[in-house]
Amino acid sequence: MIGFLRGNLVQKQPPMLLIDVNGVGYEVEAPMSSFYQLESATEEVTILTHMHVREDAMLLFGFATESERVLFKTLIKVNGVGAKMALGVLSAMSVQEFCSNVDSGDIAALTRIPGVGKKTAERLQIEMRDRLKPIVESGVLGYEPTNESSTASAQQTVTMTSIQHSACDALIALGYKQNQAEKMVNAAFEEGLTLESIIKRALQGVKL
Repeated sequence: MIGFLRGNLVQKQPPMLLIDVNGVGYEVEAPMSSFYQLESATEEVTILTHMHVREDAMLLFGFATESERVLFKTLIKVNGVGAKMALGVLSAMSVQEFCSNVDSGDIAALTRIPGVGKKTAERLQIEMRDRLKPIVESGVLGYEPTNESSTASAQQTVTMTSIQHSACDALIALGYKQNQAEKMVNAAFEEGLTLESIIKRALQGVKL
């Protein structure tokens, strides 16, 4: 198994990273939370990885922190939660936010994750509450329960530009529908923002 990769970041196209490790290019799927931390990376990077083996493919997933990797590996053990949905969880909210929503039983917040309906959100809340307890107690996630919550929203209509189309494509790759992605990007867009910044803002608390 591959535990981590260290090399040059050649390409970033959400949710895919291309990393050159001694002349070998590794394609790694990563959540947007990891993309944000690599936004200014121009030289050598280190990515923690998890190899996911299916009958028809071997996929490599990458994470900027151990907390993200641990949560991902825990999520894919839940019945009905695949790797794509787990990436969607980490892209839609931080480890702290997800754990807080599970603790508080905030089903509405969980349903805003791409591909997660009410029944799946309820199953996530029940199963992950029990699965997270020993992990949180071990200190691996660095999660601290809190009653505070924050949301961000914006209302804005603009003509779709090239960078907005790229942001929409990234959201669609994460599981959102075309119309959802367009609404989220339009609400988050501001002139001068980078692609990663637009995607980050689009995923932060935008209600559809």
